[in-house]
Amino acid sequence: MSLSHRTPVRVLGRAAREGGGRVQPLMGCRVRAGFPSPADDHLEAEVDLHAYVVKRPAATYFVRAEGDSMVGDGIHDGDLLVVDRSLEPLPGRVIVIALEGEPTVKRLERRGGHVCLVASNPRFAPIPLAGRECEVWGVVTHVVHDLLGRSP
Repeated sequence: MSLSHRTPVRVLGRAAREGGGRVQPLMGCRVRAGFPSPADDHLEAEVDLHAYVVKRPAATYFVRAEGDSMVGDGIHDGDLLVVDRSLEPLPGRVIVIALEGEPTVKRLERRGGHVCLVASNPRFAPIPLAGRECEVWGVVTHVVHDLLGRSP
């Protein structure tokens, strides 16, 4: 197990939108991730990605993940995380938390009556929270992952 247990995050800013938002077209069919099928050429509606991922703008902000401790949850180095401060950090949820003053992203779990932070990469040991200074910054609700390997 690695001694380095933190996947740091970099706060990018609030999720409040300035001015009018742009909506993008939404296909009227679902896309199969298995064997390819012919595409529908009909658009069902338009989707506003911001409205889809940000349910409570005043309580939501974006952070960028750093490191590989959460790859099992689909959170990769450079990914954009949508974090909602108004949600309760319940066991099982992925949270952004300042641990000993350093922000990190981990899954909150209760193990044997103790609360701990758990990485989704088996190289990282669980982090017990008992006796540590910590402050929850919010619950991760969405991950934006760039498949082209670029991050703004």
